[in-house]
Amino acid sequence: MTQVPLLPRESGEFIVKNAQYIKIKPEGIENLTKEIIKGIQEKRIDVNNFSQHDLHPKPTDDFALEWIFVVDTLNFCFWTPADYTKYKVMGHTGYFALCAALNRAMKEGLDITNAEYYSKITLETVKHIFRSDDGETMVPLLEKRLQCFHEVGNRLLEKWQGKFENVVKAAEGSALNLLKLIVQEFPCFRDEADFCGQRVSIYKRAQILVGDVWACFRGEGMGSFKDLYHITMFADYRVPQVLVHFGSLEYNEELAKVLKSDQLLKNGDPMEVEIRGASIYIVEQVKDKVLQELKEKHPAVSKDHVNSILIDHFLWDYRRQHASELEYIPFHKVLSVYY
Repeated sequence: MTQVPLLPRESGEFIVKNAQYIKIKPEGIENLTKEIIKGIQEKRIDVNNFSQHDLHPKPTDDFALEWIFVVDTLNFCFWTPADYTKYKVMGHTGYFALCAALNRAMKEGLDITNAEYYSKITLETVKHIFRSDDGETMVPLLEKRLQCFHEVGNRLLEKWQGKFENVVKAAEGSALNLLKLIVQEFPCFRDEADFCGQRVSIYKRAQILVGDVWACFRGEGMGSFKDLYHITMFADYRVPQVLVHFGSLEYNEELAKVLKSDQLLKNGDPMEVEIRGASIYIVEQVKDKVLQELKEKHPAVSKDHVNSILIDHFLWDYRRQHASELEYIPFHKVLSVYY
């Protein structure tokens, strides 16, 4: 019988408890907690920030929900080796290059948010959609993106009348139900690993999908969830740099050496699982502390939107804004559809 995986928060706790390559540092968690509270007070951590980005849809756009689903289906693996040209679309790199490429395809008349269309999309069309500014640099794992298009498109047509909207409705306002539906229905979102005899889950893209629905609709209508506390941060390869920078995460000598050598890790490698599990654990600790401190010391500050989603957005943005400053911290490299 297949073991039922622990949910991400419980997985993070289990991974940290059994870790041998990483160390959690309480003083760094305190540093992060202070930074997050400051961000909340200064409105740098705010649910409205998602919709304010030019590349993101507005909640009033009729294609918003399907666009989010397509983006998060393909939201993986944008890192490039140090000596490679960065993949860029309309001047954007990484995740925003993906958004820019899909928006460009829509302007060109491609029906990119329609499951009927992308369930049969060809490799040539995918190459055209993801063409880079220099016309030469390729987005990593192009054929995997084609497979993801086909997998999710066909599943939506078979069971959900071709609409991700129907999956969201079936969750009945529960973030946990939606998370479970996503990983059950679409295998390319099933981000799990075996670690110390236990099946654990990270669910980076599945959780970011729930988080993006919530953020786009600002917690209302299709984005209204009664149990958002189940959603953790989205464990990738960049946020750990910020966690190390703030002193909440430390790598042992063996892991640090592997990361500095630019060695490619396999998905499911204990080193990779520990870094990602620790990221979840730290952000959950920070979230709990932030909520407690706001309650005790800043009762006037709204706690409605204090969650791991917005903390993750803040940390991810922090890394982009301080990219050169954080360059001294190596990040783990994995060729994976999961993040």
